[in-house]
Amino acid sequence: MTMTSDTPRQIAWHQLQKEEVVQFLGVDLRSGLPADEVKQRQQRFGPNRLTAQKRRSELVRFLLQFHAPLLYILLAATVISLFLGEWVDASVIFGVVLVNAIVGYLQEAKAERAIEALSRMVLTEATVRRDGRKQRVPSVELVPGDVVVLQSGDRVPADLRLFQVRDLQVDESALTGESVPVEKHVGALALDTILAERRNLVFAATHVTYGQAEAVVWAIGDQTEMGRIARLVSEAVSLSTPLTRKIAQFSKVLLIVILALAAVTFGVGVWRGESLVAMFMAAVALAVGAIPEGLPAAVTITLAIGVARMARRRAIIRKLPAVETLGSTTVICSDKTGTLTENQMTVQQIYAGGEFFEVTGAGYEPQGEIRRNARPVFAPGHAALRECLKAGLLCNDAQLARQNDRLVVQGDPTEAALIVSAQKAGLSETELNSHHPRLDVVPFESELQYMATLHATQDGGANLMCMKGAVERVLDRCTSALQEDGRETTLDKEEVCRLADELASQGLRVLAFAGRRISPDQNRIAHPDLAGGLTFLGLQGMIDPPRAEAIEALRKCQTAGISVKMITGDHVLTAKAIAGQIGLNGAREQRHELLAVNGRELDQTSDAELADVAERAAVFARVAPEQKLRLVRALQGRGHVVAMTGDGVNDAPALKQADIGVAMGIAGTDVAKGAADMLLTDDNFASIEAAVEEGRNVFDNLTKFIVWTLPTNFGEGLTILAAVFMGVMLPILPVQLLYVNMATALLLGLFLVFEPKERDLMERPPRDPKMPILTGALMTRIGLVSFLMLAGAFGLFLWEQERGASLAQARTTVVNVVVMVELFYLFNCRSLTRSMFAVGVFSNRWLIAGVLAMIAAQLAVTYTPALNHLFHTAPLPADAWLRILGVALAAYAAVGIEKWLRLKVAKPTP
Repeated sequence: MTMTSDTPRQIAWHQLQKEEVVQFLGVDLRSGLPADEVKQRQQRFGPNRLTAQKRRSELVRFLLQFHAPLLYILLAATVISLFLGEWVDASVIFGVVLVNAIVGYLQEAKAERAIEALSRMVLTEATVRRDGRKQRVPSVELVPGDVVVLQSGDRVPADLRLFQVRDLQVDESALTGESVPVEKHVGALALDTILAERRNLVFAATHVTYGQAEAVVWAIGDQTEMGRIARLVSEAVSLSTPLTRKIAQFSKVLLIVILALAAVTFGVGVWRGESLVAMFMAAVALAVGAIPEGLPAAVTITLAIGVARMARRRAIIRKLPAVETLGSTTVICSDKTGTLTENQMTVQQIYAGGEFFEVTGAGYEPQGEIRRNARPVFAPGHAALRECLKAGLLCNDAQLARQNDRLVVQGDPTEAALIVSAQKAGLSETELNSHHPRLDVVPFESELQYMATLHATQDGGANLMCMKGAVERVLDRCTSALQEDGRETTLDKEEVCRLADELASQGLRVLAFAGRRISPDQNRIAHPDLAGGLTFLGLQGMIDPPRAEAIEALRKCQTAGISVKMITGDHVLTAKAIAGQIGLNGAREQRHELLAVNGRELDQTSDAELADVAERAAVFARVAPEQKLRLVRALQGRGHVVAMTGDGVNDAPALKQADIGVAMGIAGTDVAKGAADMLLTDDNFASIEAAVEEGRNVFDNLTKFIVWTLPTNFGEGLTILAAVFMGVMLPILPVQLLYVNMATALLLGLFLVFEPKERDLMERPPRDPKMPILTGALMTRIGLVSFLMLAGAFGLFLWEQERGASLAQARTTVVNVVVMVELFYLFNCRSLTRSMFAVGVFSNRWLIAGVLAMIAAQLAVTYTPALNHLFHTAPLPADAWLRILGVALAAYAAVGIEKWLRLKVAKPTP
């Protein structure tokens, strides 16, 4: 067969026998490829690196930040202000637009970073056999057919088919989600074997944790599994967030309304016989008044404050709108390993001396104790328990080292768990190894399914042989069992197997332990020593345990109406066990167990059926990267706002596709971080609950700002419209409108973003993603305040003129009516459903300071000669202030009554 660049993906390499692989790849496994053949293949297949995706230019990315209807309105406001000669106002408005664009420009480009991180992960060196000799070459130079030599500690440089192994174990957690290293072999597998179970293949960017192997390269660069994930990341659609969708929709409606009202104003005025210039200025005044100049600033600042608050709660936001997206999340799809769990194997159950013992604590920190019937046990006083733990500590090659205040394992995580369980019982690794120095070892091999070590005894007594491994293999070599008092008794192998199966059904990985004494003159383990005559010491059952904080966080999410789904590459039994421990909700099977779906079943599920499966099931196990992507898309197709959490390379495509991707900051790969919108600095699922709360508060406060600011714009626009229809002078000038809009937005409205969270925030169900920002009730309130502002402003404008006030004084009265109605209405908006007294009058001190600053600004604009000249205002008599405050108080009271009536109607009749 002639090899082409597409050949690797066309062949099921795991199904082929070694001889068939050699034939397809055209290589002699003993000598490797000759140098000239390597050069030819490098020209044909290219370098072993991921192809960089074509990126937009920096200028285009920056200009695209201005592509939004609301920004069109503000740019129009800038042009209008320049046309009016208001250079300061034009500069301020354009400054808001520019800052918004710069922030967006600096915080985007997730996919580009993800691709770059993937490329960095595969740039390593590899040991290859070429021209009959071993040599180290950069992994970028590998070609299909190269023979690669692997050993413990190596990063796999390409996708390889194994043809010779010795005790090979590979950490594939970043690719498949498997929480423990995978044992590999060379035998051919069935065609439908899923990725996580292809034990005769190893994949680029995974790590060899134990053993040695020789393998042949079958895929490089973009053709590897890592390359396929890179394509999935680049192809996943970066969806707009609920906030950006709603702001865009709202802005389009606002743009149409403003232009329509301006056209009506101009048309009606001309129809009434007014001059074209005067009516053009009136239309400009209406447009300027109706444009909410402070809205983009409010959105940006509210989100920025949300970012700062979330950073204090250990969540780093990479894209501002992601703050709000979490608040509207309806489904969280969470990876299991390292997200809901500790990613640290932990012994939880021990069976020794005919009894079960519980091991408390989680992770590699030796904090916890051994308990029997909920009471602490003194392990040294229980011979079988002591010897079982001792065997686990001695028959062990792992080490625990502290890095950055965290214990990390060097070696197999399963063996690390055995070290910690022994430490919890008070056994010292240093003392035991000193008292029983190792003499010999039979390493773990897939064929044997056990490991054995021989140890001397410091006092010169008989040497000690320890064995650990698969339950059946160890029991086959045992003839007796150790009791609590240290005496040996008859071994009931069937009962031990039954108990081991019971532990395994709980998702625990179970190892058996045995030992025997042999002559002190024997320094090597002989085959007869392993064949039989051992004493069974006990069982230890371990699992990657759930985080304690994750359990509480999950409960809070479910109380808030958020569905949580576990999507993992781990085994179904393990996933269901963790799901049960953390209290995951979901559809139940006939035996009242959580409905769990595996990757093979997902492959057989059509897209139409998948939507229902994704909705009902809570656990998805042995899931491949493209299946995670399908699940996220299926949930989004049902109208859900999906947050996807994860830490591995295999999570990256789904992280990018989700409405918000959440990556783990400590254990997360660069690829996952690059594809995510948010990073958790403590890798804690509990931080997501805090982020959801902050996100909901952000949307709450943004809604409050919009509900507060729109009556000003509508009220001002209606006032201009009324004046045109009645054929009177404009009650308020464009420059005054710009001042009112910008000053009130900066000194009053923006301080709503500091509103504390309302007490029922996490008891509400998630918002319907299809629901607009403003509900019917809120639109009614906006209309009520707008008409009250119109009546008060226009009424007092006519009243003041009839009482002899100058035109400048009448307009100054209108300016102060608008500001004071906004000021009093601000207190209404501190809660959309309750009075300000329910949230605490002084609970937002920033807002109180802003109110005082606004009052001072109004007095300055009204009574300072320089500002009188600039804004065409005039000093007012004292009695005018009484009328102004009367209108403001009436508006405040009207909204208070409207809230009270709605609450009364909403309460069920007793």
